[in-house]
Amino acid sequence: MTTETLTIILSAIGIVLTLGTSLFAAGAWMIHRIDDRIDAVDEKLSSRIDAVDEKLSSRIDAVAADVTDLKISVARLEGPPRRLLTTSR
Repeated sequence: MTTETLTIILSAIGIVLTLGTSLFAAGAWMIHRIDDRIDAVDEKLSSRIDAVDEKLSSRIDAVAADVTDLKISVARLEGPPRRLLTTSR
């Protein structure tokens, strides 16, 4: 094997290693950036969902209280149950 051939082979190996390392580093950097963005969006959505959940639960509690008051009002309007059959002795 001549010196020129050995130099070409070592240069090719060096280029392949350099390109492989740079591609790996670029991929890792992109994945890191994507993970950071996803975490930011996840935090934002979690806070919005929590706010909506609190608002919805308070509204549901208010409706439940209104329904209870309505049931009591209707029961007062109806009065005691009427008896259809009367007993006569």
